[in-house]
Amino acid sequence: MTAPTRAKLADGRDILFFALPGHRSQQVPDRRPLPPRDKQHSELRFDRSTGQWVIIAALRQDRTYKPPPDQCPLCPGPTGLTSEVPARDYDVVVFENRFPSLSGAGGLPPVGDGFASAPGHGRCEVICFSANHTGSFAGLEAPHARLVVEAWRHRTAELLSQPGIEQVFCFENRGEEIGVTLTHPHGQIYGYPYLTPRTATMLHQAREHRMRHGSNLFQDLLAHEVADGSRVIARNELFTAFVPFAARWPVEVHIYPNRFVPNLIELDADELDGFAQLYLDVLRRFDRMYSVPLPYISALHQYTDAQPEGYFHVELMSIRRSATALKYLAGSESAMDAFISDVTPESVAERLRDLA
Repeated sequence: MTAPTRAKLADGRDILFFALPGHRSQQVPDRRPLPPRDKQHSELRFDRSTGQWVIIAALRQDRTYKPPPDQCPLCPGPTGLTSEVPARDYDVVVFENRFPSLSGAGGLPPVGDGFASAPGHGRCEVICFSANHTGSFAGLEAPHARLVVEAWRHRTAELLSQPGIEQVFCFENRGEEIGVTLTHPHGQIYGYPYLTPRTATMLHQAREHRMRHGSNLFQDLLAHEVADGSRVIARNELFTAFVPFAARWPVEVHIYPNRFVPNLIELDADELDGFAQLYLDVLRRFDRMYSVPLPYISALHQYTDAQPEGYFHVELMSIRRSATALKYLAGSESAMDAFISDVTPESVAERLRDLA
């Protein structure tokens, strides 16, 4: 992949165009009369009862909400007046979110006593998977999906190099049932100034496992799943997809590289190809489960050299528990973080295997 083409939006935000081989980005000047960017978009507040940071981002109340298709801000804007993507066409594009949860450079201060707060430093980006408003990631051709993976990889490397960024999280929310307000196929990339609670918990478990068994937790989990086989749904030479033994969601699939790597940056070219292929395979199985597209969250778990037990993997999850019913995260899940599953992981894995 050639380096992305960089430009600036009308209010100074960065935008990067990633092109397929032989293609050129067809960008135009952004001529929108956007107001100057507020330097302080959000605030971090420390919750002493949990030991976790909470992001307060009131500006996001004004973000675009379910616009009609002809006003989609992620479709190409050939006039430079109508879209976040001033271009006649594009393959994959990444830009700074206009309504970010986190923005600006800087680290976290010591917590100290009393109420602790800090500027909401970090980075929030939007990644548009294609210019096709009615498409989906599952509908991409293999080279195009590989380009999205390259864009994730590029942004991971660049954001991790920025001062104050502790974790880079690439993810996609798909479907109004999940809470999506823009239906154009897209995802987001967050650069957090702290380690997120889920990541901290998993790394703690991995360190405990290392102390007890002298091996990597994630490698051992993958080996056990492969040896058992009842929850494996797809596997190639380089990657394995399975429903985890203790799945929390009605539909949940994890994708692991067969070799230990901490993040996308460390995957070689063949592994990037293998990942894109298996990722597409899983998403296409999702869309064959029911008569309507499956709503899902896709979460890329990545780690740095400072987290040596971290094993790159993807977790895909859906709240749809049947063709007509959704699993709502109510009292036990939302208040106690105690998940109750209505289906067995083995039955979900069997269903997904049959959808090849």
